Amino acid sequence: MASTMSGSYEHDFYAWALKNAELIRQGRFSEMDTERVAEEIEDMGRSIKRALVHRLAVLFAHLLKWEYQPAFRSNSWQYTISEQRDAINDLLEENPSLKSNLPALIEKTYRRAVQAAADETELKKTVFPSACPWSLEQALDEEFWPK
Repeated sequence: MASTMSGSYEHDFYAWALKNAELIRQGRFSEMDTERVAEEIEDMGRSIKRALVHRLAVLFAHLLKWEYQPAFRSNSWQYTISEQRDAINDLLEENPSLKSNLPALIEKTYRRAVQAAADETELKKTVFPSACPWSLEQALDEEFWPK
């Protein structure tokens, strides 16, 4: 069945996914496209991690802009910061194992955020701190607004 399933995977992912889900529920594991199911599950995990990285980078970039361009603060920036905070909190609540990756992710995403803030503000990257100036708790605190 796996060869039939792999053809379906390439031509109709939706049908392939539904068929494999049905096979799992029925306990018909030998008929499943197990290698691709495992790959898809791993991809889903990586996708969630990428979403967290993206949202952290957007949050940090907007916090940097908020702090370093106070004359340009807007409701739009405030909304983006609040939206990212909510989404990050949701991601971490739904996927608590991601918390163990946070120190490395924060370092990685902060570098991206500095680049984004520099590009968007036309300030030099050297204007911004080289390391994230906020703890994750501060960055996610709805009451926290840099200077």
